[in-house]
Amino acid sequence: MSELAAIPIAESSRRWWSLAVLSLALFMIYVDLTVVNVALPAIQAELGIGLSQLQWTVNAYALAFAVLLLSAGKLADQLGRRRIFLYGLVVFSIASLACALAGSGGLLIAARATQGVGAALVLPSTLSIISATFHPRERATAIGIWVGVSSIGLALGPLVGGALIETINWHWIFYVNVPLGAAGVAAALLLVPESRDRSVDRALDLPGLVSSGGALLALTFALLEANRYGWTSTPIVACFAAAAAGLVAFVVVELRSATPMLDLAQFRNGTFSGANVVSLLSFFALFGVFFFVSIYLQNVLGYSALRTGATLLPFTVLLALSVPVAGRLTDSAGARWPMAAGMVILGVSLLLESRLRLDSTFGDLLPGFLLGGLGVGMTLAPASAAVLASVPDDKAGVASGVVTTFRQTGGVLGVAVMGAIFASQIGDLGPGDPRFPPAFMDGFEYALLTGGVVAIAGGIVAAVSVAPDQRRR
Repeated sequence: MSELAAIPIAESSRRWWSLAVLSLALFMIYVDLTVVNVALPAIQAELGIGLSQLQWTVNAYALAFAVLLLSAGKLADQLGRRRIFLYGLVVFSIASLACALAGSGGLLIAARATQGVGAALVLPSTLSIISATFHPRERATAIGIWVGVSSIGLALGPLVGGALIETINWHWIFYVNVPLGAAGVAAALLLVPESRDRSVDRALDLPGLVSSGGALLALTFALLEANRYGWTSTPIVACFAAAAAGLVAFVVVELRSATPMLDLAQFRNGTFSGANVVSLLSFFALFGVFFFVSIYLQNVLGYSALRTGATLLPFTVLLALSVPVAGRLTDSAGARWPMAAGMVILGVSLLLESRLRLDSTFGDLLPGFLLGGLGVGMTLAPASAAVLASVPDDKAGVASGVVTTFRQTGGVLGVAVMGAIFASQIGDLGPGDPRFPPAFMDGFEYALLTGGVVAIAGGIVAAVSVAPDQRRR
């Protein structure tokens, strides 16, 4: 049993107010996963940065988020979940202000990475607080709301971003987080109970954190900067070698550690490993699509930021609507086939979008967007359910952190890999160059074809690795 530092409020009406506070913080985090994409052309125009720095603007957030997520969860259990939640909100809010005030690409990227640190502190704390606060008979409902809010955040991000950019400027996609974060801190101090877990050794796995973070950073740098330095240049080859060495070191450290950041023994379970791989591949495709489609709509078709956000609504709304449907389907039929079907549908959507042209219309965009939203929505809930059903109940929190880490890592790799393919086609060409549109479309086609193949491969992984019935009993 966990030792609580405060009396749980499971029998108090305050628990629902506590959930509202946690949901507000979660909403901010997930909005920031997608809101920046529609601002990329405006950021590029004002700060004068190139494709590589645009990719880092997206990836710095997701990279810090992915690397620190598991360690932040342990830190919350050890030092207090509300305390780490509050620290995360403060860091996220201050970093948002720094993003809004950034006058160069380098400063914006550094602030975005700091935002990712804050998000990593907030996210695992919210789920742990829910588990400690709600009675088991209400916990599923509370977690369902928690998941639903994250889906709404993903869905509204592009539209919120487009509206703010159109009516004010791109800086306000970050400014709005400051008062929201301050309100969240004040409300958490009043409504969210403190709890911690002293039942087991929660020492931080610093060697695992350093080796995994170093490997992912080196790999991301190599993929994003390879076209600038040259694929066979010394810096890029060294980064690939460092990434491989870091991965090997991480595996060795985790196998030998008494308190590993990631229990590799869990990956002997085919369902656990397969569902996490599918989660990674789904965000690989999702982040890549959002990044390049947003640029395509504005820099090639000439859409405004608001129109871009509105155009992406069919994708994001169908994503949000299909998540609960997929959850109910998983409850009745298991996770394997909804997950496999979702990834194949997502793959087909990317193959359709790769056929877009310089004069495509909204009617040309719509089928791919609808299928894409349906595919991602059909994948998220079954993948999470399969991971959680494949581990004991007392490991559910850790397993949830693992699947979220895999998703964020997939997003980082999606922007990096698809970006490298894209950059090989456009070179140093910019939006004002008449050669840019056809070069852009070549890179766009190859990048989305790659994403489509990856997503369909994810469907195959789900079909062959996930047990036919992985429902909790």
